[in-house]
Amino acid sequence: MPDTFDTILKNGTVVNQDGTAQRDIGIRDGRIAGIGSFYPEQAGETVDCTGLHVLPGVIDSQVHFREPGIEHKEDLETGSHAAVMGGVTTVFEMPNTKPLTTTEAALADKVSRAHHRMHCDFAFWVGGTRENVRDIPELERLPAAAGIKVFMGSSTGDLLVEDDQGVRDILSATNRRAAFHSEDEYRLKDRAGERIENDPRSHPIWRDEIAALQCTQRLVRIARETGAKIHILHLSTAEEVDFLIPHKDVASIEVTPHHLTLTDEAYERLGTLVQMNPPVRAERHKDRLWWGLGQSVLDILGSDHAPHLLEEKQKPYPASPSGMTGVQTLVPIMLDHVNAGRLTLDRFVDMTSAGPLRLFQIARKGRIAVGYDADFTIVDLKKTRTITNDWIASKCGWTPYDGKSVTGWPIGTVIRGRKVMWEDQLVGASTGEAVLFQESRIRS
Repeated sequence: MPDTFDTILKNGTVVNQDGTAQRDIGIRDGRIAGIGSFYPEQAGETVDCTGLHVLPGVIDSQVHFREPGIEHKEDLETGSHAAVMGGVTTVFEMPNTKPLTTTEAALADKVSRAHHRMHCDFAFWVGGTRENVRDIPELERLPAAAGIKVFMGSSTGDLLVEDDQGVRDILSATNRRAAFHSEDEYRLKDRAGERIENDPRSHPIWRDEIAALQCTQRLVRIARETGAKIHILHLSTAEEVDFLIPHKDVASIEVTPHHLTLTDEAYERLGTLVQMNPPVRAERHKDRLWWGLGQSVLDILGSDHAPHLLEEKQKPYPASPSGMTGVQTLVPIMLDHVNAGRLTLDRFVDMTSAGPLRLFQIARKGRIAVGYDADFTIVDLKKTRTITNDWIASKCGWTPYDGKSVTGWPIGTVIRGRKVMWEDQLVGASTGEAVLFQESRIRS
């Protein structure tokens, strides 16, 4: 008696850890139940994926959805709507909301707000502070906790631990891999005078490569002293790529599509719309990031989706806030790089699914395997489209890539066996659920 399924994804080119081949995928009860060749009559629904590539669901482990407290910019529903429109099936959301996500109660509140209201699955980073350091061993193991996030340089929000002892205390308390915004707050304060009124081109001069490198050097030293594992978010400098090569035993690295795509010339075209922390920098930094990606020094991709309304972004620099949309454009921007030959599709999959699975010990996500959640990002590698502001589902309604033509487009987003997005249409109810994690690894 042949197996029966709820749904079969038929005739797609499946990209997974064991290679790329045309295969069918059978789905039952939200999980992958079979990989091979199946007949349509074996399932209640068959989704024709002829000519399409079926990838493990894309995991974006750095987004800012602004809820609670800053919902005029974004909320969990609109941010996750943007995610699934762009082919993203799972997000890890950041703690710099109001109130900050630094307590068990604040985390539980976010989980309650997100459950079956977000369109994609979710986890939440918990902010590490001097005040909650004693609670970290418990906080990082709570349901839906992605781990501990620390800001060593000031950015949006009030989370900041800039001193070595504060970071040392936090890392001494962690068992899971802690994530860091790595810019040296002391240097940022010293160089605040480098900001030129109404000139966003001065942003990368103020927040220069030395501020990033010095902080990353300090962070690696403290990680070695405490025996901790660290994750450096949104790497932006050539110097950090080279410094981190001998330290991959303690440090994993995220890179963003905007640091791989944009350079400082964008300030002329986009002004404050391209203002980010850490900044978009000169071409040589982008080139070295690509080298690091090609040499597998860099581990994963994250969007750092950080929306602000246009009227906020258009304030004169430096009154303008740092941040841009990104969760919806991560897949098409990076598939365009795939088509340009800058990375392989296999490498893209490794950085957006298998990589997060490894680093964060996610349960049942990150690969196409029997027993895993039936999460898929289905793409047309040959489809050419122009990214436009009116496609953006984020509440802020704009993208720095407005008008950019790309080749490679997300056709479908499937989460736990349910079609959520298909051909630019939201087709499923919001049934987002909390990500499960493996038991935390204990430091040897």
